[in-house]
Amino acid sequence: MGYLPHTVQDIKKMLDAVGVERVEDLFEDVPESVRYPSILLPDGLSQMEVAGLLEAVSQENVPGAKTANFLGAGAYNHFVPPVVDHVLSRGEFYTAYTPYQPEVSQGTLQAVFEYQSMICALTGMEVSNASHYDGATALAEAVILALNQFRGKRRKIVLCPGVHPEYRQVVHTYTQGMGLVIVGESDCYVDVGRITGSIDENTALVAVQVPDFFGEVNPLTPVVDAAHAHGALVCVVADPISLGMLKPPGWYGVDIVVGEGQGLGIPLSFGGPYLGFFTTREKYVRRMAGRLVGETTDRDGEPGYVLTLSTREQHIKRDRASSNICTNQGLMALAAAVYLSVMGKYGLREVAELCYHKSHYAAGEIDKLAGYELLSRNPFVKEFVIQCPIPVEEINHHLLHEYDIVGGFDLEQIYPDRVNQMLVAVTEMNSKLEIDDLVQGLSEVSG
Repeated sequence: MGYLPHTVQDIKKMLDAVGVERVEDLFEDVPESVRYPSILLPDGLSQMEVAGLLEAVSQENVPGAKTANFLGAGAYNHFVPPVVDHVLSRGEFYTAYTPYQPEVSQGTLQAVFEYQSMICALTGMEVSNASHYDGATALAEAVILALNQFRGKRRKIVLCPGVHPEYRQVVHTYTQGMGLVIVGESDCYVDVGRITGSIDENTALVAVQVPDFFGEVNPLTPVVDAAHAHGALVCVVADPISLGMLKPPGWYGVDIVVGEGQGLGIPLSFGGPYLGFFTTREKYVRRMAGRLVGETTDRDGEPGYVLTLSTREQHIKRDRASSNICTNQGLMALAAAVYLSVMGKYGLREVAELCYHKSHYAAGEIDKLAGYELLSRNPFVKEFVIQCPIPVEEINHHLLHEYDIVGGFDLEQIYPDRVNQMLVAVTEMNSKLEIDDLVQGLSEVSG
């Protein structure tokens, strides 16, 4: 048990150490109206009354998977084969913890090994971990890998403006206080020329997203060549569904490929839990966070699976650990493994092609409407940007209440210069009828 102060002098020393005069000052960020003991709580309710109240509140929510949903921006309504939930619900997987003892954890270890193998094949990389909390933490860990690779001698990170803004925020959270120079993210439009011009001899990592946050596929080769010419590493944030039809980033010679695996058999689930996949070159494997499962043979020559690399402080000396990633993400990795094995490479390609054709149909129909303009000029797979005649918030209100449609993402919320611009996501789950209803709803608002 830790030390507990028991005298006024002890408390005074603690307050002085943190730079405040009174204990109350520690709670200055909490509004006075909700501070203890003045919290005004309603009278108690019975269990039956509480259940009824919560049920009524829950019905106010609009489930994303139960409506015509065109909201993407990092989380997507993709089809989840029923077998995914069936496998996840099995007790041996659902309750499994860290496989400290391989002799009793072969099922979990093999599932992770298969996940790693398929993610490597999908991204064109050599090694994968299992795994991170989401795409944002995976990118942040890529930044840490690059800094460790150069042993702190390079202090500059180039983040393309097309990288998801929430991912960039997590990178800042991970690296605050390190004295890094993070550049390339002040623009609200992607300019490959400006990205390559920002790279110099002090750059540790260049991060780009394909397709980017605005849905567009920008050329990778100039960025990779410029980064490697200065000795920097390149990280690509990739959408795994789009890799069903796009060239794997690993084929461009990039060093790290990360991304959000939510589309691989994981439902929207109000924002989590999700899956951050992380792949890299074998030469960087010892700087990779997370766990890596390998295949071996036992004394009888039978195949078996073990933790080949584990960088958590629970497994190795704390001063050598590079990760605190926990076991709960193993279940999400299993979901992705089941999804990929069921869909196969042809099924994944079909999903990507459905997204491509449906999104292009929607973009073409919207572009015909008076007052609307398709702003996406580069190729896109499932997301595109449209210029709207009125604020996106007003449009989405009309779509939701008149058509039961969840509209696109209001880019002005994050990018003040993108006034009245909507990011629309179309997946294989959106029927032609839903798309036509969206177009009809947009036309009514413009009128």
